[in-house]
Amino acid sequence: MEVELHGGPMDGETAYVRTDGPDPGTALISPRCAWLGGRLIYGPDTAGRWTWRGDTP
Repeated sequence: MEVELHGGPMDGETAYVRTDGPDPGTALISPRCAWLGGRLIYGPDTAGRWTWRGDTP
């Protein structure tokens, strides 16, 4: 499924994600991450919008 990302470094961009897991979310590799070679974490909020949850190394 393609979703629009809200907040964080990829605000307004779209990404393909899987939504069939018990805890839907995605970790996207991006040069905009605070960690070199790290990932940006996005997941759905209670309204169903995919929002930024932070960065991970």
